[in-house]
Amino acid sequence: MGNSGKRKAEGTEAKGRSRKMKSYRDLIVWQKSMRLVTRIYLITKELPKNEVYGLTSQIRRSSISLPSNIAEGYGRNSTNDYIRFLQIACGSLYEVQTQLEICRNLEYLSKDIFNEIYEQSREIERMLNSLIGKLKEK
Repeated sequence: MGNSGKRKAEGTEAKGRSRKMKSYRDLIVWQKSMRLVTRIYLITKELPKNEVYGLTSQIRRSSISLPSNIAEGYGRNSTNDYIRFLQIACGSLYEVQTQLEICRNLEYLSKDIFNEIYEQSREIERMLNSLIGKLKEK
């Protein structure tokens, strides 16, 4: 995929032409969610070993739920089901944000890393809310 500028959250614009999405993988919000999960896995490797069954496990599960629910909702046969799964994805994202703050409060994350990942999550949050709003308009 070339650099065609920013596409809409639902992945419908490329090089000024409208195109049909073939898969949930075409959703930019799903792609960004996958990058967030990868980043979270990398940073949680550095959490204290005594958190392996606590924060590490919980933040990984919450982050995995995000792109998983986006994908599952996309595969549903109704717009209402899709919206419901996107709302569940939002809930998982809020869990991730909360768990990141806990990590920051416990000084497991530097301020810079926290801010970077938190901003990444806020962008995904805005994209999800936008997509939900567009689907509700239909």
